[in-house]
Amino acid sequence: MNLGIRAHDIETNNLEKLVNDIAAKGLTGVQLALNKSLPAFYSGIGSLSSDIAKHIGNAFSDKGLQIAVLGCYFNMIHPDQIERKKGMDRFKEYLRFSKDFGCSVVATETGNVNAEIVYTKENFKEKPFMEVVESVSELVKEAEKFGVIVGVEAGVNHPIYSVQTMKRLLDMIDSPNLQVIFDPVNLLTIDNYKNQEEIFEEAFKILGDKMVIFHAKDFVIKGGSLKQVPVGHGLLNYDKLFSLIKDKKPNIDILIEGTKEPFIEESIDYLRRKQE
Repeated sequence: MNLGIRAHDIETNNLEKLVNDIAAKGLTGVQLALNKSLPAFYSGIGSLSSDIAKHIGNAFSDKGLQIAVLGCYFNMIHPDQIERKKGMDRFKEYLRFSKDFGCSVVATETGNVNAEIVYTKENFKEKPFMEVVESVSELVKEAEKFGVIVGVEAGVNHPIYSVQTMKRLLDMIDSPNLQVIFDPVNLLTIDNYKNQEEIFEEAFKILGDKMVIFHAKDFVIKGGSLKQVPVGHGLLNYDKLFSLIKDKKPNIDILIEGTKEPFIEESIDYLRRKQE
């Protein structure tokens, strides 16, 4: 199992400590968001270079760690066009230098009709969906230049919020440089979580060949909504998920997300037991 973690769930901004802490846990990969984990190396658009990317990538690889994905999450349909362009430019910069990190995937969710990422049914209308298509198309064209991948993650707070909307996006942008970041919790709501097994089966059937990253999270129901908890402490059916992974994507990078100390070690052990 290729098991890793979202780097900014390790509470340090020091590169050496970060790689040492992750390697000491026996993990093999990370999702790295520069502005969150290593802000000293990225002050904004235009500050990234091949040398910086190689320096960071080598620090991870020297400890046997793969940067599986660069996280560059932003609002690609931001109502302020200036802010939207800033996000697009930053993502393109990550695409240009991703191979220098030793990474081929740059990931994001699909934004929100509001400046803040909040749940609203306005996201589910045709106009925001088509704006997402426009933005993702532009990013995929950039990715094709460098032979790298745009990874898109669905979520209920975004225009791409379901298996069906993700499939529609993939059909409209027919490119091998567009792939799926699969986060099962992101597809669940208070109305559908009891049907999670059917949702996951459909996801692997329809999107499985495009999945490149799996996010490991967990949830409970509290106050009438889903609340994230450390992996292994919630209601997510990992037995079902791992049976699907073994059948369809046995070597996919599994990245723990949203689990922090003191729960990381037990979440790692939990996932390894489920994978056996």
